[in-house]
Formats: sequence, structure tokens, C-alpha cells
Amino acid sequence: MGNYQSANGEEREAKSETMIAKTSKDQTRQKVHSRIRKKMVGTSERPRLNVYRSTNHIYVQVIDDTKGATLVSATSVEKGKGIKGDKRPTGGNLSAAKEVGKLIADRAKEKGIKKVVFDRGGYLYHGRVKALADAAREAGLEF
Repeated sequence: MGNYQSANGEEREAKSETMIAKTSKDQTRQKVHSRIRKKMVGTSERPRLNVYRSTNHIYVQVIDDTKGATLVSATSVEKGKGIKGDKRPTGGNLSAAKEVGKLIADRAKEKGIKKVVFDRGGYLYHGRVKALADAAREAGLEF
């Protein structure tokens, strides 16, 4: 770093200080999710119900990890997709999460999926994630 002169005129060597890097909430979530994923696998009989939560929307997939394929998906963005002039709905709230939970359960039942493994994606089981899970359970998915 270099030398500097102190208040009484002595020349001193500057200490090199390093700052501790702060990890973002998303990096922490990804670490937690990878820990969860080590223990959890979706099979053909019982696929994995994966949740991704962004600031404005919520996304859900039913995944068969043995094939590496998404069987069913639903999202809060879908509602206003093809309609011109309508604004995209906000999906960053509990009511949108409940709707997406019902939607994923209905689509999964159409494909013959009744039992799933719930993967919260590293998010706390609270708020939108919990609302989605409860709505999916009420609509007939078992987990």
C-alpha cells in the first residue's frame, strides 16, 4: 500500500486491509438449494415439484429427474400472455401463488401425477411458497 507520515512526523507503513465479501441472498439460496437437491430426487412415480420465486412472479415445474424432463409447468406470467392490450398480471403476491398452485395441481392430475416431492428451491417455507404448496395440496396433489 505504501508509507505515510503520522501526526508526529514519523514515517509508518500502512496496513493492508481487506474487506470481507458479502454474499447475496440469491447466492445463499442457491447454496441451500444445492444442499437440498443432494438429498432429493424426483422419479417417474413421484416427480419433484420445483418452485422458483422472483420479485414479480412465481414459477413451478414438475420434474422427472431420472429422465431429466419437465413434465408439467405453470407460472404467474401465463394469465395475460396472448391477450393484446392487457397488462401482465402481477404474480408477486399470495393470490397469484395460490392460483399457480391450483393450476399446477390440475395440470399434473391431467398427466396422471398424484404424488410429488416438494422442492422449495432454497426459499423459506413461508409466504408465497407456502401459499402455493397449500393450494396445490387442496387441489389434490399429495406431498
